[in-house]
Amino acid sequence: MAGAAIGMNEGKEMREPLVFDGHNDCLTRILMAGGVAASGSFADRDSGAIDPASAREGGFGGGFFAAWVPSPVDRGRRMAAMQGDGYDMPLPLPVERAEAARVVAEELAILAELERAGHVAICRDTQALRAAFGSDRMAAICHLEGAEAIGADLEALDVLHGQGLRSLGPVWSRETIFGHGVPFRFPSSPDTGPGLTEAGLALVRRCDALGIMLDLSHLNEAGFRDVARTSTKPLVASHSGAHAVSPHARNLTDAQLDAIAESDGLVGLNFACAFLRPDGQMRDDTGIDVMLRHLDHLIGRLGEDRVGLGSDYDGALVPRELKSAADLPKLRRAMADHGYGAELIAKICHRNWFRVLDRVWG
Repeated sequence: MAGAAIGMNEGKEMREPLVFDGHNDCLTRILMAGGVAASGSFADRDSGAIDPASAREGGFGGGFFAAWVPSPVDRGRRMAAMQGDGYDMPLPLPVERAEAARVVAEELAILAELERAGHVAICRDTQALRAAFGSDRMAAICHLEGAEAIGADLEALDVLHGQGLRSLGPVWSRETIFGHGVPFRFPSSPDTGPGLTEAGLALVRRCDALGIMLDLSHLNEAGFRDVARTSTKPLVASHSGAHAVSPHARNLTDAQLDAIAESDGLVGLNFACAFLRPDGQMRDDTGIDVMLRHLDHLIGRLGEDRVGLGSDYDGALVPRELKSAADLPKLRRAMADHGYGAELIAKICHRNWFRVLDRVWG
């Protein structure tokens, strides 16, 4: 598909090219473990999917670190439901702004503490990103997953931008004052409700003006179309899959992929099993082969320059072969064995992310 496969010595692990990841939930994992006081746990091996040792071992150079406000959910019940033949999980209720602002402030404090401890470098522009990537620190972009902490006047958006925010998803599945997300529903199209509100359209325009990347991964189809009509920037879905392979509401239809291609944007492939599997089930006995089916479809629709990775590490059940950043050599090897050439693998691992951020951030 993309030239000759990578030539490697038999048995040699593929720790390069380094991976730049479109989405992780490390900050929420640390929040749930005790907040800023638990930031030291980030350095503990096997405390989560991403830690300094695993990053070095697997060739994980950095990514988008998401601040996300958890909702009260029965995770056991939800996981059991998502292992059935079909499901429609009710969305959590909206979150009050004051509570969201409190949680986001603590997660940003966690990220600042990780930087102070020497684990990450918070990147506010592509120059800083390139300087940090491949250094002894993970390159970290501050991302907000769900804009509940921002009011309709958007003053908080400017404050967060000043604190380093460079990427934002208007919703995480549940409703906000800005728009509506997709439910955890299978099988389903992403056309599940109304699009952006007037406040949401204003948010899009302000993000464009500030150079904050808009992440469409949790928006429903109507909201996606509203962003496409309003934004002047490339369309980006940081952690999504191909609906043609897995007909989950969280995945992108071919029409959406075509719109992303037309805007010269990017899709980062989500590792979450339920969004990978054709049966929509959240089971970790999911092979890397199904990930390659998604990548093949995304490349066929978007082209080789518009596909990346968006693991959802520490936020989703992922294939057991790729349970942590230390396992990423297995994915590189699978891509090479599948026939992807060295240049294409490098694009998927990080070059395409850098290209689209050059365009979004200017």
